[in-house]
Amino acid sequence: MQILGQDALISMLSHIIFIIITWYAIQSVNFDEWFRKMKVFEARILIIFITIAIGTTVSRFFLEFLSWSQQLIYLF
Repeated sequence: MQILGQDALISMLSHIIFIIITWYAIQSVNFDEWFRKMKVFEARILIIFITIAIGTTVSRFFLEFLSWSQQLIYLF
């Protein structure tokens, strides 16, 4: 049971870290031209959703890659 708790904690931290990294990366993109001037709130929410989607996807890839690398010992 303790291993499940550790995996959950690692997964949560990984997701949060990659979402933060993605947020900083997205801040360098100029989205002002893509959105209407009166829709600032909606644009911010869309950027937050895009950040969460990209960060979670990258985190899942990282966690799966970590899991696969641990399973390589069964190959030999």
